[in-house]
Amino acid sequence: MIDVGNFLAGPYAATIMAEFGAEVIKVEHPIGGDPMRRFGTATERPDATLKWLSESRNKRSVTIDLLQPEGVELFLQLLEKSDVLVENFRPGTFESWGLTWETIRARNPKLVMLRVTGYGQTGPYRRRSGFAHIAQAFGGLNYLAGFPGETPVLPGTVPLGDYIASLFGAIGALVALRHAERTGVGQVIDVGIYEAVFRVLEEIAAAYGLHGKIREREGSGSFVACPHGHFKTKNDKWIAIACTTDKMFERLAQAMGRPELASASMWGDQRKRLAARDEVNKIVTEWVGSLDRNEVLEKCLDGEVPVGKVNSIADIFADEHFAARGNLARMPAFGLGEVVVPNVVPKLSRTPGRITNLGPTLGNATAEVLQGLLGLQPEDLQRLRQQRIV
Repeated sequence: MIDVGNFLAGPYAATIMAEFGAEVIKVEHPIGGDPMRRFGTATERPDATLKWLSESRNKRSVTIDLLQPEGVELFLQLLEKSDVLVENFRPGTFESWGLTWETIRARNPKLVMLRVTGYGQTGPYRRRSGFAHIAQAFGGLNYLAGFPGETPVLPGTVPLGDYIASLFGAIGALVALRHAERTGVGQVIDVGIYEAVFRVLEEIAAAYGLHGKIREREGSGSFVACPHGHFKTKNDKWIAIACTTDKMFERLAQAMGRPELASASMWGDQRKRLAARDEVNKIVTEWVGSLDRNEVLEKCLDGEVPVGKVNSIADIFADEHFAARGNLARMPAFGLGEVVVPNVVPKLSRTPGRITNLGPTLGNATAEVLQGLLGLQPEDLQRLRQQRIV
């Protein structure tokens, strides 16, 4: 599998597949490599931020200059021996280097090509640059994030769009691989980051198309359930409570020592709770605020009320469930010692994924791959390096 993309959208799909055994060769420009090497929290290594180490794991780096014809030819030779190609350049960029789909499939008819861009390969906006923040705004997610009447916010300040698009891309690649195995014919997977974001916004399209309803920002709450949000405890911690059914609210009322709140004459019916959302939330807020977080958790868990801590990363590192599930992987990183990263998801009973290495140093496998896979001689490699083709 060849990953020739930059940053996260697309390359993360290759990372997922690498975690489950795919051999992924990361093709980078000889000077500087993938810009994600310098994006995020810096480390003592100039070629590796923490973001690079975490999200480019299990890959080997090969440097090739695709702006030079001999570099393009080397790249095509690699594709002849590959099953999947991942790229995320702006539409038309790949073609300008002579790497059209027609050229590629002529060299390898079974190849599957995953293309992830901000707006997809077609449409009037296809040439616009695409970043997760912009795609999330355009796709409708950021409009929903924040509190009523206030500025829309960036959900979680993480590039959700890049991750979501890559997940859809990985699914597409796997489906296309099955087809190629049966027919011998590869295909192109075209993912726009904005449309991957739009796809996970549940019923907002149906609600607008049928009723003209525009969902607005609702803070930490939900328009379909009450109480349903985040509440601050006496010791300045936060918890999440979700009462999506009348039975759940009845359990919460019991846990609060206020069973009458769930009576038919008060708010036992979800519709009544939604109509009195502010009043219901005020009562729950006052109750939660009178107790420490552990006390709230104990009462709610004993009463089978859906509840959970709103965890910071410090909370996550200290949590026994994260530890029991092995969600934090501790891996050695060249020149840095041990680095903690999220472990592989999902967990497979027979063929579990694993992390073999964190983000590679630039060009760490150039000689190994070009000599071992393509049969180049040492003198060929030396010449290519002198000409800065690799």
